[in-house]
Amino acid sequence: MEAKADIALIGLAVMGQNLILNMNDHGFTVVAYNRSTEKVDQFLANEAKGTRVLGAHSIAEMVAKLKKPRRVMLLVKAGKPVDEFIEQLIPHLEAGDIIIDGGNSLFEDTSRRQKYVEAKRLLYVGTGVSGGEEGARHGPSIMPGGSPEAWPFVRDILQAVSAKADGNAPCCEWVGEMGAGHYVKMVHNGIEYGDMQLICEAYNLMKTGLGMSAGEMHEVFREWNAGELDSYLIEITRDILAKKDEDGTPLVDRILDTAGQKGTGKWTVINSQELGIPITLMAEAVYARCVSALKDERVQASARLAGPDPALTVVAADPAKKQAFIADIQSALYASKIVSYAQGYMLMRAAAKEYGWNLNYGGIALMWRGGCIIRSRFLSRIKAAFDHNPALSNLLLDDYFLDEIDKAQEGWRRVVATAASRGIPAPAFSTALAFFDQYRSAVLPANLLQAQRDYFGAHTYERVDQPRGRFFHTNWTGKGGATASSTYNV
Repeated sequence: MEAKADIALIGLAVMGQNLILNMNDHGFTVVAYNRSTEKVDQFLANEAKGTRVLGAHSIAEMVAKLKKPRRVMLLVKAGKPVDEFIEQLIPHLEAGDIIIDGGNSLFEDTSRRQKYVEAKRLLYVGTGVSGGEEGARHGPSIMPGGSPEAWPFVRDILQAVSAKADGNAPCCEWVGEMGAGHYVKMVHNGIEYGDMQLICEAYNLMKTGLGMSAGEMHEVFREWNAGELDSYLIEITRDILAKKDEDGTPLVDRILDTAGQKGTGKWTVINSQELGIPITLMAEAVYARCVSALKDERVQASARLAGPDPALTVVAADPAKKQAFIADIQSALYASKIVSYAQGYMLMRAAAKEYGWNLNYGGIALMWRGGCIIRSRFLSRIKAAFDHNPALSNLLLDDYFLDEIDKAQEGWRRVVATAASRGIPAPAFSTALAFFDQYRSAVLPANLLQAQRDYFGAHTYERVDQPRGRFFHTNWTGKGGATASSTYNV
């Protein structure tokens, strides 16, 4: 059998099928394989009919059709299925062949798998792929990491099929070793959680507070998408609000208010706690989905727990006041979005230090500029910020974002205050503002907290009148000893 295929792809769900067709469009010959081999035949007879796509009914047949070094991409469910396919592939591959995991794997699993596969003299790439069904078909954002030696052999394919932005630059570049690619994808998904929650809070303030119809909100999001908030998520929200059910009523009003999640947002929050980085907005977005899942409890609680009337009747009745408050919501959304991305980049910077990665922060913004779920005009501003100052410690300190926050701040505060006074839940808006106020505070009440820790646990403290790194313990009651704990950690 003549080996003529450039790459094999295992997993013929929607993402896998569309990525294969994308590769075919760019001149690559792909071998399609699936655990349920009847899916291979169905794919070749339907979606892939008339293409160069080849089929395989076994791992051995698939590998035999590949040029060397063989490149095999997995688009299967994260976790055990990835490990199972790796074990099935290893006996059929030779030194220098490459396994690519394009699923939503936990970055720590990717690091473990790279070490294991390299011990078998193979190469491993763990790559984030974002953009959903449409992105896979027409150009996703691709975030590869793993064995550096593999990059020259996968770059041509991955960059060709990726989205293009800013002068036809591919939204795909090498991220780093081990799990760096999947880590950046994980943070992308955490930011995605935050963006979606912020948009939902803006929607709820207009719907519940101002009593606006889906049609009216459709027009607001259409206008927002023409400005600084121009993004994929604002765009699809605009379209969702215009969609009618069969009886002509807004479809969004018929959808049950319980949100699902696949785990990447939760992984981001867990990792942030391990690294000590306050990604408060993403955490609130994750917990907001958890609260939404308590539907039955919320219905019961709504009948017993009292609160203020959320309707902003006076504001809604005055066109000028109504438009002013909508503008405030826009300001709150934009300012909170800046905080969310600032926190995401704080997390990536801490991870790079912890795991020994050399991340290109401007390059990451470019990779997210097209193809992915969080793609937006906003990301070009982030790239510019890091191009101007690669050592930028926080996006909030960049001149552009500093000015934007300053312009949005009054409206942002009015929205958070109004939401609190009217009992309209806005956890992401609120926590973003709280973080902003904490971050800009030269002095926080943690001095009292540290005194409390020293009082009950002898955890020691530092003094403002002494050099950093000198620790003190006080016998607060006169009954304690002089022995101090060694667990002080900042």
